[in-house]
Amino acid sequence: MIKRKLFKELKAHLSRKEISFIVGPRQAGKTTLMLLLKDYLEKKGEKTLFLNLDIEEDKEFFSSQSRLVKKIELEIGEQKGFIFIDEIQRKENAGLFLKGIYDMNLPHKFITSGSGSVELKEKIHESLVGRKRLFELSTLSFEEFTNFRTEYKYENRLADFFSVESSRVYDLLEEYLNFGGYPRIVLEKELIEKRKVMNEIYQSYIERDIYYLLKIQKTEAFSNLAKVMAAQIGSLVNLSELSSTLGISVKTVKDYLWYLEKTFIIQRISPYFKNIRKEITKSPIFYFYDLGLRNFASGDFGGLKDMGFVFQNFVFNALKEKIKMSSSKICFWRTKDKAEVDFVIDSGKGLIPVEVKYKKLTIPKIPRALRSFVDKYKPGKALVVNLTLDTTIYINRTEILFIPFFRILENRLFESGAKVGSKD
Repeated sequence: MIKRKLFKELKAHLSRKEISFIVGPRQAGKTTLMLLLKDYLEKKGEKTLFLNLDIEEDKEFFSSQSRLVKKIELEIGEQKGFIFIDEIQRKENAGLFLKGIYDMNLPHKFITSGSGSVELKEKIHESLVGRKRLFELSTLSFEEFTNFRTEYKYENRLADFFSVESSRVYDLLEEYLNFGGYPRIVLEKELIEKRKVMNEIYQSYIERDIYYLLKIQKTEAFSNLAKVMAAQIGSLVNLSELSSTLGISVKTVKDYLWYLEKTFIIQRISPYFKNIRKEITKSPIFYFYDLGLRNFASGDFGGLKDMGFVFQNFVFNALKEKIKMSSSKICFWRTKDKAEVDFVIDSGKGLIPVEVKYKKLTIPKIPRALRSFVDKYKPGKALVVNLTLDTTIYINRTEILFIPFFRILENRLFESGAKVGSKD
């Protein structure tokens, strides 16, 4: 069994009245996580009810709110129970439906989940303001993947494992960069089976989320856009070029990119500017939620040749995971002469620039763009993430940490540096 870090957070929220709302990519493990919660509660003697809107027999209980309440009363009675509703996006006007149930002030706790359709991400959330807490379950992080691959022997001391078992860690990194973190992919041992499963995940996404739920008719153009985005992760996106390449309007390109974001396929980051208007209007960069899906879309699944940008995507996902409970955001920095720093963590109080090098560095050489950023903004700290080198140097008062990729897991690295300096 693969352990998920989110399980602990969900357990802690079971005592709260708000709906525990699990969202995330299709087949990231939401149903499995809910069943584990159900099993945990039943072992404590609690009453539970599990309903899945992918099952026709369960779906009929959602024809009206009163019908669902009667089903709950039949199975649970009037005392407190825990009601699990899986794939809630299958219910039309699900947000208003759940709002009505919640406002009845029943003695029950509701735990719901759904894949990342726009209906789920937008309308449901608008209707449930103040009535739910969102929990995002992505595919396995590298930390979760490593713990599973090492049979949880080093679960509470991964830092020791990373520093001692360096050759094994690089093998794990290569596997993760190639195949990503979908649970079913991780569990499969043979490459041919991994490919079959990833094809199923990809086609299911196109056919169910995109064609059925979002009513997109030009699925070929949409699929081609996903492939183009996979081929240019970490690069500036030009909407006009995409429009010309795909033979669709700029508006359609914008719409399709929005759908890809809202369904947990790609993530947008904007350039860092002190002027927020510039940040919004300048060309963004996109990264994929899951590396395996990115590789499948680009035709590199299981046979990745150029790992540089994929490693950069990996670092972005790791950074995003570390700052998710804070108000910090991740940007990139690019000058008019095209000098670029891969990531800038902006906490509102300070900046931490992050440069990524898929290399086994031996000496702490500071990239020119990073030096320019440090000279301009004078942050308290900067990171150069690489494969091997672990050392620290200084530029004036800025601490430059060259760190192996696995040290991204350390929370203390992301304490903000000095206050932001000059303006753009």
